[in-house]
Amino acid sequence: VCREPSQLSTMAMKKDGYDEEIKHRIRITLTSRNVQNLEKVCRDLIRGAKDKKLRVKGPVRLPTKKLTHVTRKTPNGEGSMTWDRFQMRIHKRLIDLHSPSEIVKQITSINIEPGVEVEVTIADA
Repeated sequence: VCREPSQLSTMAMKKDGYDEEIKHRIRITLTSRNVQNLEKVCRDLIRGAKDKKLRVKGPVRLPTKKLTHVTRKTPNGEGSMTWDRFQMRIHKRLIDLHSPSEIVKQITSINIEPGVEVEVTIADA
């Protein structure tokens, strides 16, 4: 592949680290009880990252946690043995980005749906 001299000089500068920004590996963890809100926030985050031409992996769907609670229907114990079964499902998604930390602040400034918790972890690549 024949490249122009201007391209080669910029590649060499980036290799030496003069012109290159420090890229971090950023993991965004989203948690919610409502799947629709969670998927909407995931779509918005990924769309924002791809608009900025970042490397995106995800959303990785982690197993759903099912918290169950079983109680008696009657408060005093008389009557038939009937039970209520309550269940709360917690859905979790992971998104990995490779970008400078300033850009992540712009991406995560989107409107986050109610009930969705966002946790951002930054590690050096």
